[in-house]
Amino acid sequence: MTVQVRVAQAGDVAELAQVAATTFPLACPPSSTPDDIAAFIAGNLSADRFGEYLRDPERAVFIVHDEARILGYTMLIRGVADDADVQRAVPERPAVELSKCYVLPDVHGGEAAATLMNASVGFARDLGARCVWLGVNQENQRAQRFYRKHGFEISGTKTFQLGTRTESDYVLVRPL
Repeated sequence: MTVQVRVAQAGDVAELAQVAATTFPLACPPSSTPDDIAAFIAGNLSADRFGEYLRDPERAVFIVHDEARILGYTMLIRGVADDADVQRAVPERPAVELSKCYVLPDVHGGEAAATLMNASVGFARDLGARCVWLGVNQENQRAQRFYRKHGFEISGTKTFQLGTRTESDYVLVRPL
């Protein structure tokens, strides 16, 4: 299987939303309720929301695909969140947030995720960023291993609201 990365386009939003609905629950801690996960997906990962993201000049959405389907996606956002914990954890400026990084479970461990990550980091570098940062749930060991493999290191913590629960995330940073 040959995979390629490209910028997402308006015609991709329905399939992107399906990929997001499949992959987001995989990153959630076991204590997350189905209702909280569904509400997050409906509010943040719908086709309409992806359409908004694609029109936002501060964001870039990339997809990794093969000949038949979208296998995963990333979303990059210029800057650092206003959250005080994130501000402390990400001292390098300019910075780009890797807000989303997901691939379908049937391609975990293959070339799709690494190809997508390399393209996303390259894009941030081309923007002139000095680092890329992200938040990852402290219980998501699989994702943490993947990010460490790609040069990210823990630099702090932050919280993430998932419905009624406040989750604990690590802030990871990769210098460029």
